[in-house]
Amino acid sequence: MFCWVSLVLISLFQPSPALPVSQEPPVSCRGWLSGPADHLNTIQQSESESSAVDMSTGDLEPSHYPARRAAQVVLHHLNTRHGSPFRVFGLKEVHRARAEDVASEGRKYDLDFSVTDWASGGSVLRCSAQVLFSRSEQHNLPEVQCQCEGLQQLNTSSDEKDFYHKHNTPDHHVSAQDIPDSYGNMSQEIKPFWHLAHVAASFIMLQESNENTEYNMAQVASVTQQESKHNQLMLKYHVLLHDLPSQEIIHWKLLASWSPDGGVRVLETERQPKCPHNADLPNSTVPTTTFTAN
Repeated sequence: MFCWVSLVLISLFQPSPALPVSQEPPVSCRGWLSGPADHLNTIQQSESESSAVDMSTGDLEPSHYPARRAAQVVLHHLNTRHGSPFRVFGLKEVHRARAEDVASEGRKYDLDFSVTDWASGGSVLRCSAQVLFSRSEQHNLPEVQCQCEGLQQLNTSSDEKDFYHKHNTPDHHVSAQDIPDSYGNMSQEIKPFWHLAHVAASFIMLQESNENTEYNMAQVASVTQQESKHNQLMLKYHVLLHDLPSQEIIHWKLLASWSPDGGVRVLETERQPKCPHNADLPNSTVPTTTFTAN
């Protein structure tokens, strides 16, 4: 039984020029499908740690929740600007973290950490960043300033160009559901669409982040490729986002575009209503991919 209720559509139109942009739960209220068992264990082990927000100032323990939460916000920021079907950044390690209260502005975190491009299994980059969470009564986007060694040397890959040319034709439009499946599996052919979903979801996760949240994309419930417009691949997604502190699974629909030159843009977003708390978990399903000729 699908939990669909129409909401007011919130559109996020990226200003020109577009910001080039660039890690997982189905469409229904039956629950959400997890990845492998070790992913579930990580969530359960971290739940008690992150149940309360630590507002310490000064030097922070790099491996603890406050430092990791702030670093996760920087990851969303990096992915919205440098992510692609073949590049998604994940946190490797926080080396140093410090927090301070900034008068009436909010709370600032200084971070030294490493990220890895887990989509390609490629380079590890050393980064430094500042994240400011506003104290305003109105929710504001966290302010992020970040520098990563070697980031500017990352160029559009031949894989990106080949992927774009292949799917910029009507006979290679893709439609798929439940990515990954309940065992954490997905086909190699569908992985770039999963990566693109994570990059697009990073726009939402960055926008929604505050000192009480830590978001990851849990699963792509569905993806349907639309007709290309203005030389951009157009993709309609339904994604499930997991907020670690609250253990809430949040459904979002979004419309995203991508090209090697233009990067990722999120054109429309729509938050879905909450599903019943005691909804039954679904049976294990296998993702389905359909290639249609228009």
